[in-house]
Amino acid sequence: MSILERMSRASRGTVAPPGEIPGSLEVIVLHTTTKETLEALKAAAGLADGLAAQIRLLVLETVPYPLPVNQPQVAVEFTKHRFRTVAAHARIETHVELRLGRDYRGMLESALKPRSLIVVGGRRGWWPGFHHRLAERLERQGHHVVFSAAK
Repeated sequence: MSILERMSRASRGTVAPPGEIPGSLEVIVLHTTTKETLEALKAAAGLADGLAAQIRLLVLETVPYPLPVNQPQVAVEFTKHRFRTVAAHARIETHVELRLGRDYRGMLESALKPRSLIVVGGRRGWWPGFHHRLAERLERQGHHVVFSAAK
């Protein structure tokens, strides 16, 4: 079972969580690395701005079995602060969703609605890396995926 925590940017005031506003569209940015996620946030801001959508930064933290699932290797408060800072770089309302769990795939599948619009940051190279393969797998599952290559 994942622990779900939602954080909103404090400077924007309180807003209903994504998906709870009827007819609202959201662009999901899947956290990869900090540099790649910042590039993906820029791409998502362009998409969200044109679509009048919200951005949800999805952070999946896998907790190893020796530790309790609610006590990851890095303190949750530190992780929250780190991603509030990352979300502050977005030009549009950004919600950060932090999920803790044992299974990355399970957490990802439970966090996505059918046919979600997802932006995945990564590096493009001659050999597809983990994030590129993840984007392809999400497309095969019926999601709309934009792969944002970091420079």
